[in-house]
Amino acid sequence: MWSREPFAAEVAQKLGNAKSEGGLVVAAAVYAELLAYPNLGESSIRDFIENTGIAVDFDLPQSVWIVAGQRFARYAHRRRRSAREGPRRLLVDFIIGAHALSQADRLMTLDPRPYKQDFPELKLI
Repeated sequence: MWSREPFAAEVAQKLGNAKSEGGLVVAAAVYAELLAYPNLGESSIRDFIENTGIAVDFDLPQSVWIVAGQRFARYAHRRRRSAREGPRRLLVDFIIGAHALSQADRLMTLDPRPYKQDFPELKLI
């Protein structure tokens, strides 16, 4: 699926390692983001999810939304105080982080920096 991407082999290895240690789950927001990946259709995404054994959590509990909102509010406050330096973050990043805290024991991400700052207790891959 992403075999021509420079990070594909490393991601495949890390997914394999994580799967050998337990189940794989993504928040519905991750699934929705994957649908925007260039040159892939929904059936390709579904096949990838199914072939890797990843579960999609379409029913996020209230606690995920509350934690996401709290962390997003702290980020927004920090950003207002710092004259808006750095890239603008999206609420979806906070939903993904809160979901990982609630439903998983770690988060695999290609951009660990924002999660380190806003979810320091989350183990990152």
